Amino acid sequence: MNLQKVLVPLGGLVLLVLGYRSWGWMGVFAVTGGLLMFLLLHFTRTMQVMRRAADRPIGYVGSAVMLNAKLKPKMALLHVVAMTRSLGELQSPPDTQPEVYRWRDNGESYVDATFAEGKLVQWQLTRPAPAAEAAPAQEEGAVVPAEAPARDA
Repeated sequence: MNLQKVLVPLGGLVLLVLGYRSWGWMGVFAVTGGLLMFLLLHFTRTMQVMRRAADRPIGYVGSAVMLNAKLKPKMALLHVVAMTRSLGELQSPPDTQPEVYRWRDNGESYVDATFAEGKLVQWQLTRPAPAAEAAPAQEEGAVVPAEAPARDA
């Protein structure tokens, strides 16, 4: 069980009781105003992150290597979406735990991130195999430029 889901509402209730004991109903109103402000700030931040992510393609990130370097264990999914400014491409079946999301860049590198209960558990960077260093194949009938003769000065 996630202890934070119990402690935050319990802390709010304790603050309400302390506000009532200290200043009566005015204390309750003040604490309620503070809690409401906290909830509104959290909601506003969430909506701003989602609005930015809606403007980009799903699963796209500028650099998968930089995303891999910035990820840390126990990061929230909302924080990762805020960093990438893109929703991840869901790789796992919907509504199952853990959830696996993928972000890829233009170089076909990608990061698979696994989230359990909304927190980052593990991630893996995958880069494409380097292309073989072969000479460019010449098409039949292609004109090959000759080397320029050296000039005498």
